[in-house]
Amino acid sequence: MNAEGRIALWALGRPGAELCRRLAPALGSCELFLPRRLARPEAGERPFDGLARGLEDNFRLYAGHVAVCAAGMVVRAIAPLLRAKDQDPAVVVVDQLGQWAVSLVSGHLGGANELARRVAGALGGQAVITTATDGLNLPSLEMEAKALGLVVENLAALAGLSAALIDGRAAPVHDPGGWLRPLTERRPELFVMVDETAAQGLADQPLVWVDWREPRPPKPWLVLRPPALALGVGCNRGASADEIAGLIDQALAQAGLSRRCLARLASAQAKADEPGLLEAARRLGLEPIFYAHERLAEVATPNQSAAALRCLGTASVCEAAAILAAGGGELLCPKTKTRNCTVAVALICPESYLS
Repeated sequence: MNAEGRIALWALGRPGAELCRRLAPALGSCELFLPRRLARPEAGERPFDGLARGLEDNFRLYAGHVAVCAAGMVVRAIAPLLRAKDQDPAVVVVDQLGQWAVSLVSGHLGGANELARRVAGALGGQAVITTATDGLNLPSLEMEAKALGLVVENLAALAGLSAALIDGRAAPVHDPGGWLRPLTERRPELFVMVDETAAQGLADQPLVWVDWREPRPPKPWLVLRPPALALGVGCNRGASADEIAGLIDQALAQAGLSRRCLARLASAQAKADEPGLLEAARRLGLEPIFYAHERLAEVATPNQSAAALRCLGTASVCEAAAILAAGGGELLCPKTKTRNCTVAVALICPESYLS
């Protein structure tokens, strides 16, 4: 869930208010919204004058919303607020007696199914989960991907894959790196592994494409981007974040690699205080890894630098750092350089990423 996991509890009448007060301790980080006549501000309860307006003002400020009221009221209130299944918060509705906790919106990625189960468990009720994959004991591809560190690039293609599984058809999977192996080996009856040549003959059919390469495949295919790329970066003192980030983009484009697959960034220990490098890593959302020159010097690389050897004690920084960060993986993009920085990219294997 988003918004740091906070939950908003809503009720319209006194029974619902008491139900929410019982529920709040079980959910942890949450806030209780009640009609002005029922709210106790001194206890931290927040008053509102209308459910629709209250939800509109607070919808994206919370990871989830639990409303004790009729489902139809909530549907009408949130309908104009919905964007996409990977952006909307979880919404659960509960009856006045706490017997039913219905997952209404964002069941999988938003966490509403799990939130409904938590609410039902706390109230001694029953979670109502209507997503087809849950009902038929089928895997949720987006949740399986998330658990394995993969990014869904085109959520619209999920519908076709889910429909195939629901209809009892095995889904073709192109996964040269084996990133989905924990799922495909656990449920082999649901998937058929295909190589790239076979996949090209299925361009008009739902297929799971797991790859770190661009360009994107045909529209019906579900594209999963694995955390498969490790960056190695070297730079001169004072190299700017813009120059480093620009070279990273250039290297990825030249090698035909997806930016969404970046998982690690590494350099020499001597660069651990380099502002431009640290800022470039921050922009990418990566925590930089720094290796001692002795470790870098042990790595065989295709491009050696006498200047790096003289200044840092290793003849390779970016290539050696990329290979180490990838767990010894293949170098996909050898050293690319500008005046002040160098970049290389190596392939991470799933075992290295998950270890």
